[in-house]
Amino acid sequence: MSDIPLGVLDLVPISSGSTAADALRNSVDLARRAERLGYARYWFAEHHLNPGVAGTSPAVVLALTASATSTIRLGSGAVQLGHRTALSTVEEFGLIDALHPGRLDLGLGRSGGAPPGGPAARPTTTPVVDGRTPNGLRIPPRFSFAHLLGSPRVALQRTLLQQPNAASQDYGEQIDDILALLAGTYRSADGVEAHAVPGEGADLELWILGSSGGVSAEVAGRNGLRFAANYHVSPATVLEAADGYRAAFQPSDVLDKPYVSVSADVVVADDDETARELATGYGLWVRSIRNAEGAVPFPTPDEARAHVWSDVDRALVQDRLDTQFVGSPGRVADQLAQLQEATGADELLITTITHDHADRVRSYELLAEEWRTR
Repeated sequence: MSDIPLGVLDLVPISSGSTAADALRNSVDLARRAERLGYARYWFAEHHLNPGVAGTSPAVVLALTASATSTIRLGSGAVQLGHRTALSTVEEFGLIDALHPGRLDLGLGRSGGAPPGGPAARPTTTPVVDGRTPNGLRIPPRFSFAHLLGSPRVALQRTLLQQPNAASQDYGEQIDDILALLAGTYRSADGVEAHAVPGEGADLELWILGSSGGVSAEVAGRNGLRFAANYHVSPATVLEAADGYRAAFQPSDVLDKPYVSVSADVVVADDDETARELATGYGLWVRSIRNAEGAVPFPTPDEARAHVWSDVDRALVQDRLDTQFVGSPGRVADQLAQLQEATGADELLITTITHDHADRVRSYELLAEEWRTR
C-alpha cells in the first residue's frame, strides 16, 4: 500500500486547558514533522464559531506553515465558497503561491448548501450488505444533518460571514470563475476582462471536496478536477460520492482520468488499548458538532468519561464512532487498506485528534512507519 500516498487533514484543534495559540503552534510543528515523515500533503480545514477549533482561515494558516516547511504540499480542505468570491479566493492563494510557488493545493468546498448525505441515496457500484462492503468496510446508516440547518448558531454564522443581503453565487459558476481567473481568461457578461495579480497563472493544484454524489462531485467531474470524498464527515455516503464523481468525470488539461482522495479519522498508538484510551474524547467532541453547539475543546479521557450519555447523544455520534480507525499501527493500516480498496482511492487523507499534542504526533509517526512496510 505504500504506493498510495497519505496526507494530513488538520482542523487545528484546541484541547481543553489550552489556547488557540497553542493549537496553531502545534499544527505548525505537526506539519514540519509530517514533512519529515513523508506525508504527501498537509491540508487545513475551515470552521467558524467553534470554541475547540482554531482553523478559521486556511489561507492564513497556510501562509504561516509554508514559511516553516519546504517541500510538503500545503492546501485547504476546504475553502468554504458560500461566503467568498472567486476573486478573493484566487488572490489569497495567489499571494501565498508568489512566495511558495508550486506547493499549494486549493481545495474548494460548498457551505450553506444542502447538508451531506441528503434524503435520497444514490446507487453505487459497490454493494453494501448489512452495513458492509464485500471487503468488510463499514458503511453505517445515513445520518440526517437537517437539524443543523435550523440551528441558531449556524444561522448566526451565516449572518456574520456574509455581507448584508448578499447571496451566494451558484457553486458551479463560482468554480468556472476561479478557473478562468487562474487561467487569465475571465470575461464578465458584457466582455470586460479581469486579471488577478497575484493569482493569475499561479501553480495551484485544484481539488473539490464533497460528502455525497451531488453537486460537488458533479462539478469536480465535469471540470476534470481532483476530488476528495469525506469518509470522516459522512461515512454513509463515501461510496456514492466517489461513484458520482467518476460517473461525471470528463478528461481535462489537468487529468485524463478520475483522481480521488478519501479521508478517515484515525488514532494510532503502540497497542490497541492505548489507542482506545487516546480516542476516548472523540465521541463527546463529535457530539458537540452534531448537536450544533460547535466543536468543544477536545476533552481529556477523564473529562469525556464524566459525561452522562443519553440515547439521543449516542445516536448523534454512533456512525462516527463505528468508522473511526483506532488501534495499533498494523490494525489501523489494515483498515485504511480496506477503505482504499472499497473506494478505489488514489490517496488517503488522515485526520487525527488527541488531547495531547505528543500523542497526535506519535500517531502520525507510527502510521507512517507502518505504511512504508506495506
